Formats: sequence, C-alpha cells, structure tokens
Amino acid sequence: MTRVLVVDDEPAIVRALVINLKARSYEVDAAQDGAEALRLAAARHPDVVVLDLGLPDMDGVEVIRGLRGWTRVPILVLSARQASDEKVQALDAGADDYVTKPFGMDELLARLRAAVRRAEPSGEDDLRVETDGFTVDLAAKKVHRDGKDVRLTPTEWHLLEVLVRNGGRLVAQKQLLKEVWGPSYGTETNYLRVYMAQLRRKLEADPSHPKHFITEPGMGYRFER
Repeated sequence: MTRVLVVDDEPAIVRALVINLKARSYEVDAAQDGAEALRLAAARHPDVVVLDLGLPDMDGVEVIRGLRGWTRVPILVLSARQASDEKVQALDAGADDYVTKPFGMDELLARLRAAVRRAEPSGEDDLRVETDGFTVDLAAKKVHRDGKDVRLTPTEWHLLEVLVRNGGRLVAQKQLLKEVWGPSYGTETNYLRVYMAQLRRKLEADPSHPKHFITEPGMGYRFER
C-alpha cells in the first residue's frame, strides 16, 4: 500500500484528505507542523508527501529542504500561496508539484497518483535484480535465495534497497544513515557495520569474503551483482 504523509495545520483539510485517501486504500500519517513532519518522514518513510507551506513552526520550504537532504520522496505542495515566485521557490527547493487552495479533491488525487508513478522504477530490469546467489524483487519487497524467501527486518530491507538502487556506485556512510535511519543520523557508523554484517550473513555465500556488499573503508558501501 502507498503511504502518504499529510502535513497541514488546518484540521478540516487534514480530515478531508485522510478520509479520501483511506477510502482509496492509502495508508496515511498526518502532521500539523514542520518538526512533526520531518520526524514522521524519518520514522515512517512515506511514498509521497502532501505539504502545506504555511505551517506554524517553520515555512514549508524549509521542510522541503530538510527532506531533500536525505530522501527523494515525491513532495506535492498544497498551499493558498498563488504568487508565481513562491511557487518557483518551492519547486526549486525540491517540490515535485504545486496545487493551490481551494482545490478539487479529484485533481489533487490525480496529481498524487502521477507523482507516485514518476517515482516508481521505470522498467522490469529496475524492479528485479539477480545475482548468482540471490534475487532482489524491489516491487514485491522480497529477497529470494535457494528458492526460498529470505526474511529481512524493515531496516535490513531499507538498507538493501538503497544499495541495490545505487548498484555499482559508492553510497557514502552519511547518505546511507540519513536515508535508512533519518535526517538526524550521520555519524552512527556502527549501525551500518552491524546491519551490513546481518545482510552478509543472510545473503553472501561467504560473509567473511563478500562479493556483493562491498565496504570502501572510511567512505561507504557498494552493491555489486
């Protein structure tokens, strides 16, 4: 199910969005200010964010910049601000689309679906990654090894997914920490060592001599097929 984070301090709008989204089988989290939005985004990893710019504790553009520091989640701005320069500022900060209030629910939902589609992998090759020992199915969020599903924790899966989507490229320690654990993490490299060891035990033929999950000492990690 697609998870949506709604960020707005107007209870009536939040209620209307939550009702309409849940009726269409979306999972929904709601935040009334920027700080709560950033906390929920880090904890719940939404598939799309619907964000009002006029928040009580910070401007929505600051929230966009905070999110873009560690995630590429689609951000759909929902705001009463109609000046073109304010729209440009939000889009330049990293928003994917902009809907002005008052809005039609059907239009908003259509734009939300489009934002989610654009964020999805573009082809079958992107969805399924095969190695000589295991297969990662990004669409189903499953890993198969020796004909069986491998049970991964949510954190193990998220770490694996980031590495696989960046296959062949070095992913810096700080980037991994922020994408998997959230924006307030950047120095807890011991987390990476522990979870990389767990992934290797579950997926590498020889965990002590990994061929798929490669450590670049002092820099980060790389996934190789």
